[in-house]
Amino acid sequence: MYEQIASNKRKSIFLIFFFLVLIAALAWVFGQITEFGSYALIPAVVIALLMTWGSYYYSDKIVLAVSKARPVSKQEYPYLYNIVEGLALAAGLPKPRCYVIDDSAPNAFASGRNPEKAVVVVTEGLLKKLNRAELEGVIAHEMSHIKNYDIRVQTLAVVMVGVVVLLSDWILRSFLWGGRRKRSSDKGSGNAGAILIIVALALAILSPLIAQLIKLAVSRKREFLADANGAMLTRYPPGLASALKKLSADKEPLEVANKATAHMYIVNPLKDHKRGAGMAKLFSTHPPIEERIAALEKM
Repeated sequence: MYEQIASNKRKSIFLIFFFLVLIAALAWVFGQITEFGSYALIPAVVIALLMTWGSYYYSDKIVLAVSKARPVSKQEYPYLYNIVEGLALAAGLPKPRCYVIDDSAPNAFASGRNPEKAVVVVTEGLLKKLNRAELEGVIAHEMSHIKNYDIRVQTLAVVMVGVVVLLSDWILRSFLWGGRRKRSSDKGSGNAGAILIIVALALAILSPLIAQLIKLAVSRKREFLADANGAMLTRYPPGLASALKKLSADKEPLEVANKATAHMYIVNPLKDHKRGAGMAKLFSTHPPIEERIAALEKM
C-alpha cells in the first residue's frame, strides 16, 4: 500500500511538472513571434483562472443538481452514516454530507473543494448490491479523494489546460494577423526564423491534445492513489477489489451521468468498459478496472 501511494504521488507530481514545462514552452514561443514577450503568460493564466473560479467554488452544488442527488438522514440509511462516520474518523476528516441518487446502477463519487465542504454521493444500487466490506471499500476510496484534495488537483489541471488552449490559439491567430514580428536581430537568421515558425505551428496545433492527454493521465493516477489510500483506511484491500469486480460486471448505465461528470465517479457510469489497450486507454478518464483490481490484489 505504501509503495502504491508513493508511486502514484510521484507520477502525479511529474505530470503536473510536464504541464508547467509545456506552458513555459508555449509562452516562450508566443513571446518570440509577437511583441508581448514573456508577458504573454500573465493574461493567459488570469483568463483561465477566471474561467475556472466559478466551477471550483460551486462545483459541489452544480454536480449535485446535475446528478439529481438528494440529502439523506441517518434514520433513512443508518449503515451508510455509520460507515462514513467511521472512515472520516480514521482519515482524520470532518464527516462529509451524505447524498443518494435514486438509481439502481451501482456507483459513487465525492465532491467539494475542501474536507469541510465535502459530500459523498452513492446510488441506491450501490447500497443494495454491495456487502458491508465492499461498501466500506468504495466509501474509503471516495474519502481518500477528499483527503488528497483531488478536486483541487483536477481544478489545477483544468486551469493548465485552459492556459495551453489560450496560448495555442493566440499563436495560431498571431500568424493570421501578420506572422512573426520583424526585428533587426532577425537579419541573416532566416533559417532560424523558419525553424521557429515550424516549431510554433507544431506546438500550437499539438499542445491542446497533449494537454488533454496529461489531464486525463492525472485523473487516472489520482484514481490509483485513491484506491491505495482507501485500502489503507480500511486495512482490507480485498473489499474494494471485490466492489470493483461487481461494479465492472454490472452493465446498467447511470441515467443521470454524462460526459461532463463521468470522471468523478469511482467507475465510468457510462459503462464503456471495453476500452482495450493503446490509444483507447489514453483518452479514458478512468484506469482499466482490471489494472485497479490487480494493484489491490498485490497489496
